[in-house]
Amino acid sequence: MAKVSIAVHGPQDEEKGQVWGEDEIHLVYRQKYQKGDKLIFTADQVPGFYIIRTDGAMDEAYVYLTQGQLEYPIPFEEGNPFNIDRISYHPGCFMGEHHYITIRRARTEENRNYRNLAKNVMDWKGARGCYPHVRANAETAGPVAPLFAVRNVIDGVLANGSHYPWPYQSWGIDQREDAELTVEFGRPVDMDELRLTTRADFPHDSWWVQGTVSFSDGTQEVLNMDKSAKPHVFCLLRKGITWLRLGELKKAEDPSPFPALTQIEVFGRNSE
Repeated sequence: MAKVSIAVHGPQDEEKGQVWGEDEIHLVYRQKYQKGDKLIFTADQVPGFYIIRTDGAMDEAYVYLTQGQLEYPIPFEEGNPFNIDRISYHPGCFMGEHHYITIRRARTEENRNYRNLAKNVMDWKGARGCYPHVRANAETAGPVAPLFAVRNVIDGVLANGSHYPWPYQSWGIDQREDAELTVEFGRPVDMDELRLTTRADFPHDSWWVQGTVSFSDGTQEVLNMDKSAKPHVFCLLRKGITWLRLGELKKAEDPSPFPALTQIEVFGRNSE
């Protein structure tokens, strides 16, 4: 049995709600979130696999926790006409006065499943000890920056026919020629397929014709792409890798300066 808990804390770390139990629990929080609120999840059996839902309007996240306490900041910006912090989430996320939050220990059979190893709907820029996690050396800035944050590429949303608003969030590279992203798995995984869904809001968007993926085992693969709204699918066999990096992205000779990535998917299983 794993001992787990969920709590809501305010900006001064004051406790606003809490529940604890064994293996599987839920918290129904009956207040509007305030700026600075955060969710705190604890688990006494780490490292380990857990299923966490941070909001009733979001999918569950299958994550690998390497630390016993996880702080998740509530995206919030009251009074902003763009609702800036929540702009890359479903409009119902974290809104209203009734919130459904859950955590449970993953079952043995779930840990053996074939899945998208990169997907983590609850990833955020400052995440520590919660995997998979994605980071990048470049992100498009500006008034709607979260809409182009790198976390968007592992949120499981594949809509790529526009660039604004949700569900068309993506990774914008700020027109950097050296832009790259890294997906960290936090443990060894075995993969057999990589899928890249590039944004396809033509003619607003451009596209990449080539990229290079590097793996934690020291190997690399050159990826050739074209102008397409469909996922670019690559059969790549790797065992026991802990991260991969996508970079050396070469833009097409196209007037638009805006190539972007909607989703990166890595299919396989946890290493045994």
